[in-house]
Amino acid sequence: MRHLKLTIAYDGSNYNGFQRQKNAVGIQQILEEALGKIFGEKVRVAASGRTDTGVHALGQVVSFATSGTVPTERIAKALARYLPEDIVVRKAEEVPPTFNARFSAIAKRYEYRLLVTSEPDPFKRKHTWQIKSMPDIKAMQQAADLLVGKHDFSAFRSAGSATVNTMKNIYCAKWSRYGEAEICFTIEGDGFLYHMVRNMVGAMVRVGSGKITVQRFREILEIGDRRLAGTAAPPQGLYLVEVFY
Repeated sequence: MRHLKLTIAYDGSNYNGFQRQKNAVGIQQILEEALGKIFGEKVRVAASGRTDTGVHALGQVVSFATSGTVPTERIAKALARYLPEDIVVRKAEEVPPTFNARFSAIAKRYEYRLLVTSEPDPFKRKHTWQIKSMPDIKAMQQAADLLVGKHDFSAFRSAGSATVNTMKNIYCAKWSRYGEAEICFTIEGDGFLYHMVRNMVGAMVRVGSGKITVQRFREILEIGDRRLAGTAAPPQGLYLVEVFY
């Protein structure tokens, strides 16, 4: 039995998230069907984490076991024959039996991308959050600085989500501007709660728009009440960039 790790990129626009589902199409289903075709057996993958409907990935990681004999260096090319153009296997590696894409991960990096435009851009509508005016990036960075370190992120978890450890360690949180109209938030940490990045981005954009102050953002983080953080940023601007092991 071989144990394999795949690094994959995908445009999540046409899928109901990564996870296999009964009444909708997830990326996992498409990937497992393609793996079944090249290995000649049923394959089930473990992913580093689930991404929601409309969320994208540059470096999602999955692991699985197989008795198939396709050489590792040919797996990506073989899968390309059966995968749609919006799902690409970037790398295939053999790993020890103890490796698990989810439980072996020690950190993840996400990006959230915004486009500032007075008129909606139809070509970027599925890949950015489009806002009409440039926010105060300096104020947003001041809010982002408060996220760095080990904190209880209950304020930015999804309402009604399962009970999990809400203490997470954030290593970096940075806003960057590209050209006249593009803004990107990069965050790296040892773990993330369900919808955590989107909830944080939504609150920081409110800081940048003058709807709440940096001090109020600090209070929301410290109080830990999800109801105070406001509406989450939409899914299409979020990208899973890299998983670290």
